[in-house]
Amino acid sequence: MKQRFLSYSSNLIKKYYPETDDIKMEEYRYNLECFYITVTKALIILPITFIFGVLLEALLFLLVFNFVRKPAHGLHATKSWICLVSSTIIVVVLPYISKIIKYPLIYKFVLELIALLLIALFAPADTKKAPIIKKQRRKNLKIKACINTTILIILTIIIDNNVMQNIIVFGIWTAVIMILPLTYKLFKLPYNNYKTYLLNMN
Repeated sequence: MKQRFLSYSSNLIKKYYPETDDIKMEEYRYNLECFYITVTKALIILPITFIFGVLLEALLFLLVFNFVRKPAHGLHATKSWICLVSSTIIVVVLPYISKIIKYPLIYKFVLELIALLLIALFAPADTKKAPIIKKQRRKNLKIKACINTTILIILTIIIDNNVMQNIIVFGIWTAVIMILPLTYKLFKLPYNNYKTYLLNMN
């Protein structure tokens, strides 16, 4: 089903935008694949969050996570079933924990500042399938990821709600973990893929 969707979408792009080169086409395919996986995962995960009584919290978590994840990028699971299982655990468990734990705002603030520093150091983190080749684009994505994280940190301070604060912290840190070189190393995935791409071009 996924391959059909990608093939059909790619053919439409080629039909209406015949000037699209191979590099751009590969980027489109990558984004389409991400979209397909996100939608199909949501159809499975969201009913589970409803069963566990964390649907609203899970939606908020996904909002926060994607707000940082989109510009910061980060690793992807190598297999669809691994992605589904890990996503289900994260999206159900973290919002559930957010409703239970309580800790001082200052700790949340410190955790978020550390996360912001890591984003400034390591974002954006690309993948082998979609290397972020252009230097200016990498710079723009880093700035956007830092700005988005700063907005969330300010919201954490303003919002007087323990659950929402916890969800913001968890959402930011989930995105951060996915851009760390150590995480790439643990999953045996190549890091800074744009360097390999540029090297192969020379």
